[in-house]
Amino acid sequence: MNEEATSVDHAARWDEMYSERDQHWSGEPNGALVAEVADLEAGTALDVGCGEGADAIWLASRGWQVTGLDVSAVAIGRAEQAARDTGASIDWIVGDLVDSVPSGQKFDLVALSYPALPTASASESVGALLEATAPGGTLLVVGHDVEGSDHFRKHAAERGFDPDDFVQPPDIAARLDNGWTIEVNETRPRITPPGFDGPDIDDVVLRARRGASPG
Repeated sequence: MNEEATSVDHAARWDEMYSERDQHWSGEPNGALVAEVADLEAGTALDVGCGEGADAIWLASRGWQVTGLDVSAVAIGRAEQAARDTGASIDWIVGDLVDSVPSGQKFDLVALSYPALPTASASESVGALLEATAPGGTLLVVGHDVEGSDHFRKHAAERGFDPDDFVQPPDIAARLDNGWTIEVNETRPRITPPGFDGPDIDDVVLRARRGASPG
């Protein structure tokens, strides 16, 4: 199967998942994102895998100029509606991280919550994440504690996916060279939204700052 066909299948799978219900996520921003971004000066932000838009809308409410990206057209449609309902101005992109972010465009914040980047294209997608982060900018990745939770693996299997098929925060941390400063790299209890009834799984939080350009 060629790379283009794989990307189409990936998008179709997420469209199918979102179409199973009218709203898939809570509508509240990710607690780790809120905690880690609160002390940052607002600038440009790229929300990778933005889903139904809660994180992007929260960032916009804090003064960020936000671009939300997701492979699922269904998710982006809901995000657009949610943004209209709140009056948030956000640029939305339906597409893959590698192919859909304009070449050379940099962001002061690149955020990725519970990544769904296939390991089959990890080299390209992680490279695109790092490249999209502006000099002096922040990369924030929040994932599930896959290695520390057999319960999560069981939960994932029941939903028909294998966490090992997707890039995890340690995979991204391993790609950070001496041009990056890792500010946070830890496992912590997840901050769950009100009414959350999912599995109790810790977060893995990676926050890194890219070195400023010389001169």
